[in-house]
Amino acid sequence: MTPNELNDTLDAMAAAAGDDHGKLPGLITVESSHWISTLGAIRATCSALHDGLRHRDIQVHVSSAFETKVLTRAEAGERGAPYRDLMPRA
Repeated sequence: MTPNELNDTLDAMAAAAGDDHGKLPGLITVESSHWISTLGAIRATCSALHDGLRHRDIQVHVSSAFETKVLTRAEAGERGAPYRDLMPRA
């Protein structure tokens, strides 16, 4: 997944969710080699330890045990909390 594909996915999920907050983007999981080769170029920030690493205010988890994908809030459960509104593309 490229940074543009990630942003397109986040935008499409947000548009498709409508009023159902459970369908909004909730967590980005990234397989560590994808982070190193492509997704490391995204603007991920960490303003506080309890917020974790975030891209467009969606939490990002990086591990060799993960598949690179975007989970909804319903799928992510507490792993993506605290949830915030999707920030516009920079």
